[in-house]
Amino acid sequence: MSTAVITHLVMGFLGTGKTTLLRHLLANKPEHERWAILVNEFGEVGIDGALLTEQGATIKEIPGGCLCCVSGLPFQIGLNALLHKAKPDRLFIEPSGLGHPSQILKTLTNEHYQNVLQLGATFCVVDPRQWANARYQEHETYQDQLALADVLVLNKADLSTPLQVANLETAISKGLFTDQAAQQCVTVSQGQLDPRWLHAPHNTERKAASPQAHANNSPRALIASPEPRLSRAQPWRRYSNLGQDHYSVGWRFLDEVCFDLSKVEDFCRSLNVTRLKAVLRTADGWWAFNKVDDQLSVYRIAAQQEGRLELIDLAPLPAQQLQQALLATLN
Repeated sequence: MSTAVITHLVMGFLGTGKTTLLRHLLANKPEHERWAILVNEFGEVGIDGALLTEQGATIKEIPGGCLCCVSGLPFQIGLNALLHKAKPDRLFIEPSGLGHPSQILKTLTNEHYQNVLQLGATFCVVDPRQWANARYQEHETYQDQLALADVLVLNKADLSTPLQVANLETAISKGLFTDQAAQQCVTVSQGQLDPRWLHAPHNTERKAASPQAHANNSPRALIASPEPRLSRAQPWRRYSNLGQDHYSVGWRFLDEVCFDLSKVEDFCRSLNVTRLKAVLRTADGWWAFNKVDDQLSVYRIAAQQEGRLELIDLAPLPAQQLQQALLATLN
């Protein structure tokens, strides 16, 4: 590549609205620019890629944990493949909401990518309601996502109280991290970040508070095995994952598998989990389901190659019981 690819890291804890923000930016992408997105998700069943595919960018998914863990080889393989395929002008990397970004930044600035990538502004999407909860403020990954951001995007202002927004804005204005430059701050609703923020400067001196936070994570295979094919004989598969004090269970469905829209909505609303994402086929076309805490959004999407659903929670999930309830929503 003759010109370095401008690269943005879009961080944020589970449910803050990273994918919604990326969808908004993609909807406002300059027609002459080629964009690409590398998506990493904690669960074994990737959903975010499906939610972004119709937005005019090349997407590469790496599900099943954090990009930064172990050697980082899955990340580099995925990144190299995406750069080769898309030849983008601008690249966005969305780590898992439970992902530690320090090692990712280290990889992006190593000698291999020195003339290939140019780091642009790093973003951390923050929900003011989470900031009010000590469990989040004390979480090492949460702290480091904040510390490594050039721009803090205070999202979901429409769902937060004025006091929650004001408390977070005050904390930022006082300097969340006294030993490095203060971050810029912008308050938005529904991920509607002005694309002009992409031109904010990147500060190369930012440092994580706990750069070894993931050092003891369980090892993963350096090169993931290909996902088994779904068929009419086996139209769905279940997956699970554990790490960073969270549990996930997910399902993949053959594209012919059809759900009852109202029953799936009821199923999603009935669950008390930290995070729910899904793309499923119904008799009325394909729909996306996105739930954070008790807020569920449902909207149409383009046809997908397969259906997917992922649940993440702080407590172990009763996979068999959930599966029975989910399969009961089939059309």
